[in-house]
Amino acid sequence: MTVPIFTNDAIVFGILMLSLGFVFYTESLKSGFWPKFYKIVPGLFMAYFIPAIFTTVGVISPEWETTNSVGEIVSGKSQLYYVSSRFLLPAALVLMTLSIDLKAIFNLGSKALIMFFTGTVGIIIGGPIAILLISIFSPETVGGADFDAVWRGLSTLAGSWIGGGANQTAMLEIYQYNPQKYGGMVFVDIVVANIWMAILLIGIGKKDKIDKWLGADTSAIEELKDKVSKFTQGVKRNPTLTDFMIMLAIAFGTVGFGHFTSSFLSSFFNGLVASIASETWRNIFTFLGSGFFWLISISTIVAIILSFTKAKNYEGAGASKLGSIFIYILVATIGMKMDLAMIFDNLGLIAIGIVWMSIHAGLLILVAKLIKAPYFFLAVGSQANVGGAASAPIVAQAFHPSLATVGVLLAVFGYAIGTVGAILCTILMELSATL
Repeated sequence: MTVPIFTNDAIVFGILMLSLGFVFYTESLKSGFWPKFYKIVPGLFMAYFIPAIFTTVGVISPEWETTNSVGEIVSGKSQLYYVSSRFLLPAALVLMTLSIDLKAIFNLGSKALIMFFTGTVGIIIGGPIAILLISIFSPETVGGADFDAVWRGLSTLAGSWIGGGANQTAMLEIYQYNPQKYGGMVFVDIVVANIWMAILLIGIGKKDKIDKWLGADTSAIEELKDKVSKFTQGVKRNPTLTDFMIMLAIAFGTVGFGHFTSSFLSSFFNGLVASIASETWRNIFTFLGSGFFWLISISTIVAIILSFTKAKNYEGAGASKLGSIFIYILVATIGMKMDLAMIFDNLGLIAIGIVWMSIHAGLLILVAKLIKAPYFFLAVGSQANVGGAASAPIVAQAFHPSLATVGVLLAVFGYAIGTVGAILCTILMELSATL
């Protein structure tokens, strides 16, 4: 929370863009050190990791606090992640979905859903198992009484890692964890979830070897990618200024419509949910009052509708490439939120989070091996739970831009079941903590 060297978002954005430029330039080199480096570490990971280094050494920061001349604490916060997630992400989803082939998406089969729900189960059972294991070595780490009980705080992690921010807030309301300690749980969420995302991104660079080890049949995924590639080649043209302006009009016009309608829908459902007599059911449906949930859902629905029109031909002018630019900017702003030094600030809670996420990962790997599911389903199924709609499309599009929509659709499932799954997880965590 200390003041970084640069707090002006215009300067910070310039630093992030220079970082992305460096990644793309070095990735394009054909000889020397860099080709060997990028065979091991994917460019998307570097787009995430370099901003994290800048945050760690204090060059930039997502938020900070300082004391003014009269001794008052003044806080500041970068708006770059908010802008990226609320404007660039839905715009990217629109541009990447224009060329979608829904029939081919459905042909991917049931393994995508199996891996998604495996990820959910991994979170549900991972929490209580982590508490049991850590209590053996450090019982005070999982202790606490009444509203300071650690299991209450971990309930918010379960909400976040199965659903998203709305589900996390719902769990805070349900279990009434001490608000003064809640920041520690948010900190664990950021650190552990970002470490896991980094591991998944590194794995993408090894996906062929991983798929071979899993014995996975990737034919349906390759068929979808080939179908989109052939369509792109069939409509490919040198884009004009008019093409770019129309693509931006389609993307941000849809985003504007999404913001307009999501404000009404979130307000309507907030009122509707508030009128439910049962507190439990109110919290289960809290996600319906999330403007971000409706923004992503509406933008994706509109894009799918547009994919049945001539608008899909803009893929030939580079629609998905333009969308990928927005995704990379979002990745850089997510990386900016990760202070690597935070890992050492609360090792006890971090240990719980790492054990928890390891169980989630281990179960995914086991099931993927048993059903011979491709690494794509493992990675996206995990991120649809842990990362939600903000990061599942990032991981999906790293495999191919045409697959970004798969990440969104699975993330929407996460919002829907997030609170119910988190409540079940919390019941088990409470039992584990009191054994």
